Amino acid sequence: MATDMSEAIHQLMQERNMSEELILKTIEDTLMAAYKRRYGRNENAIVRFGEDNNEVSIYAKKTIVDGVYDDLLEIDLEEARELNPDAEIDDEILIEVDPRDFDRGSVQSAKQTAKISIQGIQKDTLYTEFKEKINEIIIGYYQRERNGTIFVDLGKVEGKLLKKYQSQREEFHVNDRIKSLIVEVNKNKGEQLEVILSRTHTDFVRAIFELEVPEVYDKIVEIHKIVREPGYRTKLAVYSNREDVDPVGACVGLKGVRILAVIKELEGEKIDILKYDPDPRKFIKNALSPAEVREVIILDEAKHQALAVVSESQLSLAIGKQGLNVRLANRLVDWNIDVKTDAQFEEMDIASESRRAVSQLFGEEDEYSHEYTLISQLPGVDPSVAALLREHNKDFIEDFLSLSEEELVTIGLSKEQQETLKGIIEEHIEIVEEEYAAAVEEETEESEPESSPAPQEAEEYECPECGANITVDMTNCPNCSIGLSFEYEEDNARE
Repeated sequence: MATDMSEAIHQLMQERNMSEELILKTIEDTLMAAYKRRYGRNENAIVRFGEDNNEVSIYAKKTIVDGVYDDLLEIDLEEARELNPDAEIDDEILIEVDPRDFDRGSVQSAKQTAKISIQGIQKDTLYTEFKEKINEIIIGYYQRERNGTIFVDLGKVEGKLLKKYQSQREEFHVNDRIKSLIVEVNKNKGEQLEVILSRTHTDFVRAIFELEVPEVYDKIVEIHKIVREPGYRTKLAVYSNREDVDPVGACVGLKGVRILAVIKELEGEKIDILKYDPDPRKFIKNALSPAEVREVIILDEAKHQALAVVSESQLSLAIGKQGLNVRLANRLVDWNIDVKTDAQFEEMDIASESRRAVSQLFGEEDEYSHEYTLISQLPGVDPSVAALLREHNKDFIEDFLSLSEEELVTIGLSKEQQETLKGIIEEHIEIVEEEYAAAVEEETEESEPESSPAPQEAEEYECPECGANITVDMTNCPNCSIGLSFEYEEDNARE
């Protein structure tokens, strides 16, 4: 069967995205199917291609015998010598089969085999190609919609943008250009390749930033984590592998050009880009942006519970509409964050003092000292000084102590006011370094003190916050983690 097939093979390679090897295998299977349909079996059939695959032939391999019993597999010696004068008994000879010998049924069978084979090869090729593109961006065009699912023309195959993977903010029309993320590729039996697309996955946002921000693509700036409420808000925690590169600034771009491109692609969805910090306090403070957080207090590190203190004007911004901002912040840092204003935080302390008073009323042996966290809570503090520190968000005692004299002067505190305030703090607050405190505690446990102001008959007490058993050597309640402080007086001084 001499046929010029080069052009047909190249056309198949282009149109079907098939390799030359697979096309030749398909042609071979087709001819073998036609041979089998014509003669009943094809174990002795051989297909050979000419040089440069310009032609193809099919042969029947037969054994030379003296007396034929199976004319499909055997040929008589005299007949064989007509084809090859040197033929001998038990030799094998190839006899070319004329394709005109194939009847109509054989040809139809061959066509069907070829069609199924080409479809299978094309499906396998596309499956391999798109499987490697999972979590990558692809661009297609809106074709039609059915039961909420949008069918997208991807060129070689049709993608499905399921309703659950569509943002509520977005709306598409026929021939609209759609950029989406490949999230799943399925090769269903008897059906076309199924490519599932998404515009709501967090990896879609990640892929968009890789396209818009070269530093992210080059791994100079890396994305720690993304949390998203599709159509409403996305929070992005980033960090830099180079000290001279600002991760947030790189993602925002000059005059916000990069972040605006991302927001445009997400149809106006709000995006908060913040800096990742391994310190949970700083990370939580950053995660609640755009709100300004004055202080973060760890309530229970094991249970990942924290309290964020904000000013009254920042409360609604920190919580967000329907709690969206704080909810996304919780997911981003993997902590349970409770947001309180300064007034609410002080009320929490007042409530704690009230419970302590009740405990004393019912005959507790010890008297609890105040737990001061704010400058304004300390007795004897000048109200104008407290107001000045609050105005500069330095009302927390630890914030005040972290500032140098020059910084305090810049804020507006004179050296005399600084000394007075530090004296009040020293009078009411015991500042102990963690290592020193641990050493003292260890030394106390190893050696029994000569004298103790605590009554010998009352070594265990109840926590004023939760009622759990506590001892005088504890600085924090093992159950609720509240700070503990004990004061003892002579018996004649007790009320």
